[in-house]
Amino acid sequence: MFYRQLNTTERTNFNHWVIDIAWFGLAFAATNRFLSVFAIRLGASSTEIALLSSIPALLLLLTSSLGGWWRSRYSTTLRALMPVGFIVRLPFLLPAFAPLFPPRWQPIWLILSVSLPALVQGIASVTFTVFMRETVTNSMMTPLLSLRSLSLNVGVGIGALVFGVWLENAPFPLNYQSMFLLSFVFALMSLYHLSRCKVIEVCPTTKKGTSPLVAWSAPSFRPVIFASGVSHLAFTILAPIIPLYLVRARGASEGFIAIFSLAELIAAAAIGLISARLVKRLGNRAVIALSMVGTGVGILLIVIAPTIELTLFGALMTGAAWTTAAMVGLFGYMMEKSDPERMSSYSAAYNQIIGLAAFLGPMIGSMLLDSGIQLGGVMVIGATARIMAGILTEASLFSRVYHRRKVAPTTAH
Repeated sequence: MFYRQLNTTERTNFNHWVIDIAWFGLAFAATNRFLSVFAIRLGASSTEIALLSSIPALLLLLTSSLGGWWRSRYSTTLRALMPVGFIVRLPFLLPAFAPLFPPRWQPIWLILSVSLPALVQGIASVTFTVFMRETVTNSMMTPLLSLRSLSLNVGVGIGALVFGVWLENAPFPLNYQSMFLLSFVFALMSLYHLSRCKVIEVCPTTKKGTSPLVAWSAPSFRPVIFASGVSHLAFTILAPIIPLYLVRARGASEGFIAIFSLAELIAAAAIGLISARLVKRLGNRAVIALSMVGTGVGILLIVIAPTIELTLFGALMTGAAWTTAAMVGLFGYMMEKSDPERMSSYSAAYNQIIGLAAFLGPMIGSMLLDSGIQLGGVMVIGATARIMAGILTEASLFSRVYHRRKVAPTTAH
């Protein structure tokens, strides 16, 4: 129904945003699902696997504040987005060259291949958010985020399944090299569809302050910072641990990793069909809190599963819950609380807190493992952290509602 109400330009933009994320999902399967497995096969340590996630997150944190400056150098947001959009897609290509290095340098090259392009990741993220705001009206943002979530997960699911079968049957390392080359082509198709979007209303990002401090100091935006920070910190603790647990503790092959990923993505795609209604009924904040509890329960299901096949139930739970929390709830919450005239500032602050949390999370997971705790024990600690993140987010929400109700009669007198 909502789709019919769009004018021609916005309908075309809407389509390009959905197709963009589908192509990106096909590419994302290579790095999100198999890069850490590739690192394991090349002999990477748990610390090196953690660095695959933490260093790009740190660079995202450091460069997000430059987003407003970068946008101001260009006449349009699209012109600002294209060069950095290309660079941040290089991690789909660069890992293909790892086998060309001596064995002891191969894990280091993998770290560099995702870290060097991340030097502009913060700039790209801020510019991307501003461009989305310019090409889709605010009333259509939640339906768009829901469909993009569905489209992303369908793309990643197809990519993970196809890549998993290929990796299982083709010779190593040619199987991984060809996968990364193909994923880079998919990523470029994603960028093409972004370039076809037309601006509906320009965000006046250069007319007012673009420093992230504007957003950090805004009382209305602090709940977004809190929810985003605790959610991403708790979630990313297990980023380097889950593939290690599946491969080393459960003996998973690339084929099973593909099936595990597909289970996550089927659930994520299914929840994407109703996520907009959940947000409309419960609100972004409550959806984030409940979803974080769900991600923790999913990890516990993986740990207690008596056979590797039954870990798929945990994959279903985590896939549905995290998609609802991050792709719809958190991003929608940020859009809801942002000042459109200072979109660069709010987007930068949002990316900074995510970058900080995503940097610390994998390092915490790696340190727990290096301290002598078994893989299963670290998984339980990570699950507990996720559940606590949901509880803290919900408790913060209730306390704010209670405070408003308590002070309302006093102010009325």
